[in-house]
Amino acid sequence: MKWSLASVLPGADRGWKSMYSVCALQTCQNTLLMRSIQSRVGIHVDQNWYCSVDCFATAARKRFSMLLGASVLEMPHHPRLSIGLVMLSKGYLTDDQLRFAMAESRLHGEDLEAVLVRLGLASERQLAAARAAQWGYPILGQDRIGQPVEADIPPALLHACTAVPLHCSLAAKRFLLGFVYRVEHSLLNSLEQITGFRAEPCFITATEFREQMGRLTTVPDCEEVVFEYPNSPVEMANVVAGFAVEVAAREANFAHCRDYAWTRLTGKRRKIDVLFRVKNATEAGRMRNFLVPMENIRSFG
Repeated sequence: MKWSLASVLPGADRGWKSMYSVCALQTCQNTLLMRSIQSRVGIHVDQNWYCSVDCFATAARKRFSMLLGASVLEMPHHPRLSIGLVMLSKGYLTDDQLRFAMAESRLHGEDLEAVLVRLGLASERQLAAARAAQWGYPILGQDRIGQPVEADIPPALLHACTAVPLHCSLAAKRFLLGFVYRVEHSLLNSLEQITGFRAEPCFITATEFREQMGRLTTVPDCEEVVFEYPNSPVEMANVVAGFAVEVAAREANFAHCRDYAWTRLTGKRRKIDVLFRVKNATEAGRMRNFLVPMENIRSFG
């Protein structure tokens, strides 16, 4: 008859196994005993688990280094027809009106769409319909716009991409996202990475965007913190680690959306979105007043 630790002391067996929880950081210096103590309060990033805030901060530095060394490539979009020709094909403009507007655009160095609106030759709704035709996405009917929506998407990203949630289905895990000028695929991708929700794009007018942003409510337990100045990967990781302690983070997700590095930290009672504007990350600019010394963040709260 074979005896095992599990049959005699099942609790001790579970404790023994927890001592062997593997920290994803290969250079982790924590002992097996410390891993056993911290295994209940570590932090997950994708499929990886980090046993302490120090290990998480080191991993975050590597992620930010990779992010700053790369660039977000938007899917190239080359419409078959220019916005003017789309307006012409839809009967919104005559040949003479289009030629006059194009001449005004060249004369004043002004965008054609702005000229059309300034001269009263086109409405916002007509321009939105033309953009939708260029991109191959629908324009949302005005009767579908105007409902309050609760969404945990950082407003800074929505303003940067000129996009706003129009509908949210928790059951289907989908957003309907209205864009004004172009579909920002970096926003669609980062939303799926961070929230697990898929976003379906459509087009709306600039006025509808402003009005819907006024109706948007954020999830009560989700906070947004934005840093507008570029930082080094070390500084960014230290800031994120400090917030991880503050919210007693159990999970972290990273994404790159347009000009921002987006980190979401999820704790027991609340979430925090930390955004770093990284478009000009190579320029000088530091936020040392916000940094948390690593020696002061040894353990999760």
